Amino acid sequence: MPSPTKPHHSDISRHLTDAITSGHFAVGALLPTELELCEHYKTSRHTVRAALAELQRLGLVSRRKNVGTRVEATKPRDTFRPTLASVDDLVHFGTEHLRQVQSIEEVAVPALVAVDLGCASGARWLRISSLRLDGGADSEPIGWTDVYVDPAYADIGELVRASPETLVSSLIAERYDRQIAEIHQDVRADTVKDPAMARALRVAQGAAALKIVRRYMDADGQTFEVSVSVHPADRFSVSMRLQRSVG
Repeated sequence: MPSPTKPHHSDISRHLTDAITSGHFAVGALLPTELELCEHYKTSRHTVRAALAELQRLGLVSRRKNVGTRVEATKPRDTFRPTLASVDDLVHFGTEHLRQVQSIEEVAVPALVAVDLGCASGARWLRISSLRLDGGADSEPIGWTDVYVDPAYADIGELVRASPETLVSSLIAERYDRQIAEIHQDVRADTVKDPAMARALRVAQGAAALKIVRRYMDADGQTFEVSVSVHPADRFSVSMRLQRSVG
């Protein structure tokens, strides 16, 4: 039976996987519809779709419009999964460096930033800019992070100043009871374009960098925070270990 609290999509995918591997849903059978699963698990359609997408990735089901979700196998196919695989892992990963808050202000985002945020150019966000340090306050900066949140959360700025060591997402969860259900992370090569950022990072403008964009979403799939981090290329790397997933 589902938990009385609102489940995460990974909980639903595990529950359905168990039902398939145990034979409750046989090969060739159709799973309940999305609406039926929403009702059964007392959750949103977005969460159910994310769970079904995971089953499809594992090769357990196929999905066709106007047909439904059909069971194709009773064992997940042999795949590799990263060890940094959960929201909790990534949040913990994000707390490992010292932060120095540089500025907190409401801004109208320019076109290039709007692409990262997935919004219209000129949209207004509360921007919290910080240096990230790997060591003491005088250590060499390893990156610059701009965190963008809904301007309705304006008081978060004061909370950040009072508790700079606490993640913005944690402050939002405590203040507004809006929890992270899913994080989308994009990592790509870039350059340090902003001259003020270059000075703070102690690199030349145009220096090679690693850019990491993270979009934080609630259980309904709504983005309530976006972080954009820029790391000089020689000071930061993203590493993960892949482990074989067995059925």
